Amino acid sequence: MSVDPYREIVLDKDGDGPAGQAAELVALARRGVTDLVVFAHGWNNSPSGATRLYSDFFAPFPELLAPGVEAGYAGVVWPSMMFTDEPVPDFRALVTTFPERERTIVRLTELLALAPPEESAFTEFGTLLRELAGVDAEGAAAAGSVSTASVSAGSVSAGSVPDFLVADPVETCALFAGALEEAAPGAVLDGGAGRLWKGGREALRQAAYYVMKRRAGQVGERGLGPLLAEVARAAPGLRVHLVGHSMGARLVAYALRGLPGALRPVRSMTLLQGAFSHYAFAARLPHDPGRSGALRDMQLRVRGPVVACHSEHDAALGVLYPLASRAARDSASLTGPLGRLAARDPRWGAIGWDGVQGVPGSARRTLAAALRDGVPASGCVSVDAAEAVRSHGDVGRPELARVVVSAARIGRR
Repeated sequence: MSVDPYREIVLDKDGDGPAGQAAELVALARRGVTDLVVFAHGWNNSPSGATRLYSDFFAPFPELLAPGVEAGYAGVVWPSMMFTDEPVPDFRALVTTFPERERTIVRLTELLALAPPEESAFTEFGTLLRELAGVDAEGAAAAGSVSTASVSAGSVSAGSVPDFLVADPVETCALFAGALEEAAPGAVLDGGAGRLWKGGREALRQAAYYVMKRRAGQVGERGLGPLLAEVARAAPGLRVHLVGHSMGARLVAYALRGLPGALRPVRSMTLLQGAFSHYAFAARLPHDPGRSGALRDMQLRVRGPVVACHSEHDAALGVLYPLASRAARDSASLTGPLGRLAARDPRWGAIGWDGVQGVPGSARRTLAAALRDGVPASGCVSVDAAEAVRSHGDVGRPELARVVVSAARIGRR
């Protein structure tokens, strides 16, 4: 690790972790640490890979800090999946992330490899996808009986069942095959059953994405949030600065929901290529004023700014996130186009694609301006980091470390 003191916060899929983790963070405060920077990784199931990310990201911090600031560092290690831009997640990563579903994953992999043309094979595939996602037959039937066309991506609860998991499996596979063709012409060259199974691979990816989305929110709200509350009660003077990448941005944002309203230990939050709705903090959705974002007003639980770094070069958030959001929450998607058309529809945008939306008074800055002048001391701030961030995982940048330090108000002037 490039910095010291550093601690790891280990949380399982339910948000539970080993005893004594809060006490270790409190001990840092008692030995003089004034500011604790907590980073949560995204789609990466390897603890060693997460630690490397943290070490690289934290390396510039000691040279950036103002005199008198004693910083401590913590990395959240949680069971997320290595989620690349490939059409299907790595089999071994899936088994590592969902060990209780190994038999289901083995059979899903067999079906995708064999690509049988029989309708019964697609029926089995749909059943297995629901098993992977933890959606039982009763829940699927209930979800299938209610139209979700009016439910927006920004206000849906973490436990809602995506449309594509309860739709006809052949239609679902055709849907995703068409979306892949639209997003990348020539990506699906097969016809007939082969074309459908190419869509099936994307359906598997989206089912895994759905589970990770639900898990990240749960780990944040039930795990990290209560842990930070415990630390705040024992060390009320410790200033906490949250940082999250991708699904880890979702995790730290949902941690705010796990904090009792009277406790406000979080002084800043920086979201790096956040993989959740850009309307998450909105009190009213522009396209549906009767609904709000899933994290409505949670930014008010942060004493300082909530900074969302975004980049137009992030293909995962520009194409794949809208695809997942629209397919999950709009029944019309099962007959309409997805892919880049969805990316242009503001209902399905990610906060890491175009920043915070739907929150009046939010500030917007270029990366150059943020580095030169700093960021506002409070409220939501969107920083266009496209000049430095060229892909979804391209966040190990010293410029982004400087943004975090600026948001935290702990840097040299």
